Amino acid sequence: MPIKNILVVDDSPTERHIMSQLLQGAGYEVTTADSGDAGVERAKQLKPDLVIMDVVMPGTNGFQATRALSRDEATKNIPVIICTTKNQETDKLWGMRQGAQDYVTKPVDGPALLAKIAALG
Repeated sequence: MPIKNILVVDDSPTERHIMSQLLQGAGYEVTTADSGDAGVERAKQLKPDLVIMDVVMPGTNGFQATRALSRDEATKNIPVIICTTKNQETDKLWGMRQGAQDYVTKPVDGPALLAKIAALG
């Protein structure tokens, strides 16, 4: 199924703006959430085609939110790409174990991220 609607979950207004500009410029419809909890709720409401998830957020972090999405019957089929400053191999492995389909580090390489999204669709 082609990816059209993307939910961006990040506590940084700047990161949400940059990611939204990149994705909208590539023709995607983008909605945002500013926390892990809000991201899980929006994913349940909107059923986006993809979630791009930050990790370092207050409250529910991106690993916890990804795990919640991947284990919930309503959202388990929505792919998650973790997008974070955490660039250790152990972080990547942990993210994938929580149910993420892919893992990218910030600052984001726009063309590489768009290629990963296209590969999931």
